[in-house]
Amino acid sequence: MESSYNKNDVTILLKNITGLVKPQPTEERERLIQSGRHYCEMLPIEYVPSEKYMNAYTNALKNYSKPTAIAIGELSDKIIKKRGKNIVLVSLARAGIPIGILLKHYINKKYNISLPHYSISIIRGKGIDNNAMRYLLDKHNPKNLLFVDGWIGKGAILNELKTAVKEYDGVSPQLAVISDPAYITELYGTNEDILIPSSCLNCTVSGLISRTFFRDDIIGKNDFHGAVYYKELKNSDLSYQFINSIESKFEFKTTQKLRNNKVRPKNTGLDEVKKIAENFNIYDINLIKPGIGETTRVLLRRVPWKILINENNKNDISLNHIKNLAEEKSVPIEYFPLSHYKTCGIIKKISDL
Repeated sequence: MESSYNKNDVTILLKNITGLVKPQPTEERERLIQSGRHYCEMLPIEYVPSEKYMNAYTNALKNYSKPTAIAIGELSDKIIKKRGKNIVLVSLARAGIPIGILLKHYINKKYNISLPHYSISIIRGKGIDNNAMRYLLDKHNPKNLLFVDGWIGKGAILNELKTAVKEYDGVSPQLAVISDPAYITELYGTNEDILIPSSCLNCTVSGLISRTFFRDDIIGKNDFHGAVYYKELKNSDLSYQFINSIESKFEFKTTQKLRNNKVRPKNTGLDEVKKIAENFNIYDINLIKPGIGETTRVLLRRVPWKILINENNKNDISLNHIKNLAEEKSVPIEYFPLSHYKTCGIIKKISDL
């Protein structure tokens, strides 16, 4: 798979389907998704956001590179302690790729270990790319594979992963993430719902590749899942600007702690999502996307109904890009008593489209 990433940083196990799929407008995709069409059979139109939004991203990178870097350090130390030094990083495309690269760089600098790093596709409701898994298991010990992603929202992909790896003896369903406000994985950098700046953008911070794609007429039985390479956006590519900014804030102390004064909630993130669904009379919890990363995705490539912001985070600058996007798209914001998350995006029902 072609991308703007250095080949020494990651091997991307995807089929290049550039030119084979016509991207569709957001509202058209949303109608099809809620009518039963799977989201992985379509691709959104990728674009460079407005100048105002890009300014918000620049400020996010300036203000949140440090906490992201500290979380990378925390996570790296946990990985080495719990999984050893022979691991193979397997990032989940595409949000997991820059995180996998940062983990690879941190561990190399601190522990002098050069870890292999691959990226594969996993799709909610479709499962993991079995051809990519066979490729990995042909080259590596199954117990050494470690899956990596950016953050956990309510845990849908982790559940998909747990189901998918049951057929692969020795492969752990453990998922390593920077941020886990849902409290459902042992390998996390922080339980805070922190702003990871890469969550603010689409392909221009993800090696210029699309989200992953799977449709039988284009992806054959022996093919990897697919993705598009957006070469035309080369002049707007910020993939390594993000990586270099986080790396510049790396610390290599014996122990380091991200400030985390949050009291562990009695319920899980999924419990909170179910309560939100009940409160707003939402029949499908897949329409509820909690956390900064997921809320940003809703605003960038879905049709939002409203954005919830924790009433205690009204003035939190990590939500400025969300407020800017909501304003641009005329999406109402409601302040709401969230416990796990700073914000939550709710997708508009098809009946309202």
